[in-house]
Amino acid sequence: MGLTKQYLRYVSSAVFGVIGSQKANIAYVTLRGGERGRYVAVAACEHVFIWDVRKGEKVLILQGLKHEVTFICASPDGVHVAVGYEDGAVRIFSLISRESNVSFNGHKSAVSVMNFDNLGARLVTGSKDTDVIVWDMINECGLYRLRGHKDAVTQALFLSDRNLLITCSKDSFVKWWDLDTQHCFKTLVGHRSEVWGLVLLNQERRLLTGSADSELRAWDVDFLQEKAAGEPKVKKGKTLLDDEDDEAENVEDDDEERILRCKKVGSILREARDRVVSLTTDAKARILVCHGNDSVMEVFTVLSDDELQKKRSKKLKKARGQNPETAEPEVEMTLKDEIVRLTNIKASGKIRSVDCLSCAGAELKVALLLQNNTVETYSLKSSEQKPTANKTARLTLGGHRTDVRTLSFSSDNMAVLSASGDTVKVWNRSTLQVVRTMACEYALCSLFVPGDRQIVLGTKSGKLQIFELASGSLLETVEAHSGAVWSLCLSPDQRGLITGSADKTVKFWEFELAKDQGSAQKRLTMKHTRTLQLEEDVLCVRFSPDHRLLAASLLDCTVKVFYTDTLKFFLSLYGHKLPVLCLDISHDSTIIATGSADRNVKIWGLDFGDCHRSMFAHDDSVMYLQFVPKTHLFFTAGKDKKIKQWDADKFELIQTLEGHHREVWCLSVSPNGDHLVTASHDKSLRLWERTREPIILEEEREMEREAEFEESMAKEEMPVVPGETRGEAAPAGKKTVETVKAAERIMEALEIFKEENRKLEEHRYACGHEGKQLPLPKPNPILVAFGNVSPTRYVLDVIKKVRSSELEVSLLVLPFPYVPELLKLFNTYIQQGLEVELICRCLFFLLKIHFGQISSNQMLLSVINELRTNTLHKVQEIRDLMGFNKAALQFLQREIESKEDVMFFAEATGRLQEKKRRRRKRERAILTIA
Repeated sequence: MGLTKQYLRYVSSAVFGVIGSQKANIAYVTLRGGERGRYVAVAACEHVFIWDVRKGEKVLILQGLKHEVTFICASPDGVHVAVGYEDGAVRIFSLISRESNVSFNGHKSAVSVMNFDNLGARLVTGSKDTDVIVWDMINECGLYRLRGHKDAVTQALFLSDRNLLITCSKDSFVKWWDLDTQHCFKTLVGHRSEVWGLVLLNQERRLLTGSADSELRAWDVDFLQEKAAGEPKVKKGKTLLDDEDDEAENVEDDDEERILRCKKVGSILREARDRVVSLTTDAKARILVCHGNDSVMEVFTVLSDDELQKKRSKKLKKARGQNPETAEPEVEMTLKDEIVRLTNIKASGKIRSVDCLSCAGAELKVALLLQNNTVETYSLKSSEQKPTANKTARLTLGGHRTDVRTLSFSSDNMAVLSASGDTVKVWNRSTLQVVRTMACEYALCSLFVPGDRQIVLGTKSGKLQIFELASGSLLETVEAHSGAVWSLCLSPDQRGLITGSADKTVKFWEFELAKDQGSAQKRLTMKHTRTLQLEEDVLCVRFSPDHRLLAASLLDCTVKVFYTDTLKFFLSLYGHKLPVLCLDISHDSTIIATGSADRNVKIWGLDFGDCHRSMFAHDDSVMYLQFVPKTHLFFTAGKDKKIKQWDADKFELIQTLEGHHREVWCLSVSPNGDHLVTASHDKSLRLWERTREPIILEEEREMEREAEFEESMAKEEMPVVPGETRGEAAPAGKKTVETVKAAERIMEALEIFKEENRKLEEHRYACGHEGKQLPLPKPNPILVAFGNVSPTRYVLDVIKKVRSSELEVSLLVLPFPYVPELLKLFNTYIQQGLEVELICRCLFFLLKIHFGQISSNQMLLSVINELRTNTLHKVQEIRDLMGFNKAALQFLQREIESKEDVMFFAEATGRLQEKKRRRRKRERAILTIA
């Protein structure tokens, strides 16, 4: 059957209007050849934008897939950025190639925190699902999952010198983890509410935690030295008064204090009274920065041991001067002496996240992400006693401070107007750059005046504001209504417009050119001509394109249709259960479509007012509706975050555009129908573009069903590993659609291998029976497509193509009947020396999870014996080869050193020290001049 009606697909073209999303944090990054503290990374819905704060330009976009970004963390080497998402996935982006080749799937809900270790070889992630996972960045796989917290994890830090991890959570606990044994050996219970952040100070000997109150609690961390080998343990004496419970408690204390001892030493009072939102330090932990939900950020400096000693000496000298009779006065150093308040930084709005960076010359750079879609950067001298913070940059031009409530396209399809609660912006559609920004009142509706030189806004206070785009100035403010102006509509003859307001009136206006009193030039103004009084608040008004009818939706859930010339009543369209928020009339004035807060869209005929069809359109209120010009297709936007396209003739859903992460407030279709722009509560504007790809509705429905099936399949529980109990440590991976597909590909490869083996056996039997050589059977087309590879090699290629982070989970999903054949293949690969490291990893995992079934199977004993012998032999060969190569490289290094008569790396080190010496000399000279 041929296509009776062709629909063309709309696809997402760009995301703009968002500077930084509120779900994630802000982080300093370093681009190749760029200076430190110049670039910041922020989330922009599902993408990550990297801004050059000096130029105020977007220099890099790290493209996301579908889910919103929730955390950003830069690696210590500055080459990679780890990005955590709402669905629990983690992707590692390279700032050089700008692509993500590594992804980790382990969490079931949003990633809440991430941190690298000092070398960047491991990554720890915490999530709202209460789990902490440690990932291996080199092997690109999960190491283990740590369970123990009862609420969302808020911070996780590696210790630099010891294989320990410290985490805190909203369950009010701080936990210390031994990563060698993967268990929690100590829990701090000194908080009465959620712990929102923690930092380590003084070479990791001081722990500072931020909670829901105004205190920053400090803890002393003492690392206990391990007893020397053979040294007897000192037992605590037991008296007759001690009972068994006390003895058990002492044993537990001994176990807890085997690694470290943690003791609370006091607290620092913040000026803010609400909870800590961010608590962070610079790389050397000398500067401490924290803030709450308000607009004030507090900066502290942490004194070093030398500085503390100087301070103590001054106090001691002062005490001796006051009391010369006493022999030696006692001087106590408090926590306030160690952590000194530097200054407070007042931002222009409420702070969402902060990051700081110490630069040369004791300069501290601070980047703030505000809750009103703004990024600010400050600079201050941390060496001064009372430093003042200077605002170095403010990124505001690329977005609105509040939600965009109205959108309009210009008549030439090139300009897009967006207006919010305080500003109106005009964007160039092709470059997505802001052309004009003008201050306005709270805008609810807008349009371009014919000629595209002026715009008109309807405001919440009932005014109409006219702006001129060339000068970016407000021409006139008209007191149009006593209530909010909810809707504007340009008349078909383009000589005027109508306004619908909450004061229960529809007013007609005509454009006029009036002489400006200040100058002789003429400017645009509007003249009120007629008023239509109604019984209820007017929510939306539209002219029919033939200028014959006028439709107005009222607060009583009806739509009233009047004749334009006489304003006589024509039709009343009733049927919606809640008020009609939006409506539009088709280009031929035959159909009117209405969208309501009752989540339905109704299509009516304008001849008799009959309802053609009522469709359940969205899962929440339908906020906006507009026809595509010269068609009977229309778009609807809903509070359920979706935009949908419908056919008003066939009453069918054509396609659903998903991308926004919050309620969609409004949309606008370009006059030629090629572009669509939408605005949402997530502060983003999205541009959608019509392609030449046709849509076949049956295929669309089939794809939707497949996507639902895949999601439900991935949500099924992972198979239980025999003998594994639910403890503190667990495997890091998670069953996803990708892991299931990878397991299916391995099964398919094994089936092809079995089929090819069966064909060869039949061929051998036939040759023996016939007594002559017969032609070989045709190989499987898949093997031919891969370059006539052998079946054994094809299975290996399939296993190699499975992502390293998904390999274990894919093998876990693999049914056991395929395992014996796989083990025999592993033996062949190891004998041939093919991918020994990868095969050993797969082999050990399969032996671990299927140990009982493999060891009880007599047929597999010989295979396991061969595997044991071959694996030991091959691994020893590889070790010998690596040892030989290492010795050869060391020999070459010694040869070069002896020839050049200089240490191999000493020259580079010397040059670096000389550079540092010159820099210090230069800084001293600058300070002397100052």
